[in-house]
Amino acid sequence: MKLILTPGQAADVTQAKSLIDGVPFEVVIGDKGYDAQEVVVAIEDRGGEAVIPSRKNAVAPRTIDWTRYKDRNLVERFWSKVKHYRRVATRYEKKAQNFLAFVHVASIIILMR
Repeated sequence: MKLILTPGQAADVTQAKSLIDGVPFEVVIGDKGYDAQEVVVAIEDRGGEAVIPSRKNAVAPRTIDWTRYKDRNLVERFWSKVKHYRRVATRYEKKAQNFLAFVHVASIIILMR
């Protein structure tokens, strides 16, 4: 698992390449926020399959494996569990590195269950 903390106003797609760098994968599943041609090309260049639905205003929408896309709910459920920790949900930490450290701790606790 790889976590990157960004400002609230930053788009998810800006960190997509950083998230896949150095991580072995066969399939990358993402929501429409990661629909960018350069992200899809980066995934396919490494031999992976991009399961990212096209935005509704896409000129040439891609076809994806919707059965595989349903696995994205694992990530959504994981974040739901992380947000049960008050320090994450309310962001008590003032410094970003301290907040990210606690998100890592909460993630470890959840993954150990």
